[in-house]
Amino acid sequence: MPDAIRRILVEKKPEFAVEANAMFSDLKDNLGIGGLEKVRVLNRYDVSGVSEEEFAQAARLIMSEPPVDNIFTDDFSLAEGAFTFSVEYLPGQYDQRSDSAAQCIRLIARGDDIWVNTAKVFILYGELSDQDIALIKRYSINPVEAREAKSGAPRAPETAAASCAVKRLTGFLDMTQAQLKDLAADLDLAMSTADLAFCRQYFADKGREPTITEIRVLDTYWSDHCRHTTFNTVIDKVEILENRHNAALKIAYELYLKDRRDLYADERPLTLMDMAVLGMKKMLAAGKLDDLDQSDEVNACSVKIMADIGGTPQEWLVMFKNETHNHPTEIEPFGGAATCLGGAIRDPLSGRSWVYQAMRLTGGADPRAPVKNTLEGKLPQRKIAIGAAAGYSSYGNQIGIATGAVRDFYHDRFLAKRMEVGAVIGAAPKDSVKRAVPVPGDRIILLGGRTGRDGCGGATGSSKKHTVDSLNDCGAQVQKGNALTERKILRLFRNPEVSGMIKRCNDFGAGGVSVAIG
Repeated sequence: MPDAIRRILVEKKPEFAVEANAMFSDLKDNLGIGGLEKVRVLNRYDVSGVSEEEFAQAARLIMSEPPVDNIFTDDFSLAEGAFTFSVEYLPGQYDQRSDSAAQCIRLIARGDDIWVNTAKVFILYGELSDQDIALIKRYSINPVEAREAKSGAPRAPETAAASCAVKRLTGFLDMTQAQLKDLAADLDLAMSTADLAFCRQYFADKGREPTITEIRVLDTYWSDHCRHTTFNTVIDKVEILENRHNAALKIAYELYLKDRRDLYADERPLTLMDMAVLGMKKMLAAGKLDDLDQSDEVNACSVKIMADIGGTPQEWLVMFKNETHNHPTEIEPFGGAATCLGGAIRDPLSGRSWVYQAMRLTGGADPRAPVKNTLEGKLPQRKIAIGAAAGYSSYGNQIGIATGAVRDFYHDRFLAKRMEVGAVIGAAPKDSVKRAVPVPGDRIILLGGRTGRDGCGGATGSSKKHTVDSLNDCGAQVQKGNALTERKILRLFRNPEVSGMIKRCNDFGAGGVSVAIG
């Protein structure tokens, strides 16, 4: 009966129950649940599309490890006096346990119509009040990514279905400023009213109404995450305050203005971005960056080197990239930090290089602070610190990239928002990286795996004002990477037959199609 939905629960044997013991200590010591006596943690799997024999085989080979796990069926009964609750990912959020289990079971059952729905089951023993239970649930369930799962019979996973209909914004060209402001709020856009007014004029000149998709693409592309709009803000007045550093600052600023006049024939606006990159432009114009690899691709910083390959000099490209995931890690520590590494890898990977080394720098407030002192609308610092460390190491271990340097900085100035920085280095033989201009008739290939509901608008959180409600509203703004799929692409791009076919390549990070098509 392949159509039946079958369930098992998998629990580590007492000698190996690391997660359950850690949760017990955390709830006792940090949450102050004095009446708690024991915690058990089980992974629940609901599987469809397999026969009873295939399910039994998958239970033994995929969903459990017999030497260290106990397996229970759906008639699993709790000890008297215990309290239980289950946690599952929100519909549309990427669940790697579910995805990986389904892929492995398909190898056994040789079928495509197989799905797995997972949840984590917590069993609590002891004298626990209703207040204790509510506090434990609030501490254990991050509403950005998860919810309490329903109990009862095995069931299929819910899907976050998206409509494929192209809906136009009727009346957009005639909207007043007040109506544009209301529209931005209704669609939860990162754009300002002035941005929408600019769009209104653009589409008026085109003589048609825009689609919602077009507005969301522009909203994503113009976000700080993708376009760095804050750094491109025009600076029309600079005042250097009098202090012990002002002499050096004045000299540096005057040198910057002089270099601008030397480099730019036109009157370009003065911005923070221009200040950041002018020194590089000056060195390039002076012929001091001959080893810089320049292309129309906007991936990682790439330099040319001569490498000694078995005693033979060979020209290689070395690529560097850093990624900040401060906001995502603040609201969803595991996924935010995991994809900080995965996002950094994507850029040199799209440059067709093999990424082989990483670095992690983080900043947080005191993780020893009592949970009761947590700022309203934020996660406890301990949850952020431990979850982020677990997320980063999980991604690194799965993709097989070593992190040579890890530095944590703790300071009360990181209380409002965590710092999460990842950096990577990769390399590729220069002759394996082909770069050409796309022409009509070329094929565009979207390569990768489904990773949840991030999609269009996933990057715009960095441009929005956040309030105490943001924790409940930002679920689509953390992109969960798939380390195993990214590892496959890394290996695929090492095949010269594959890399030789690529004319141009860009990563699909938070900006996704909205940015890559540019």
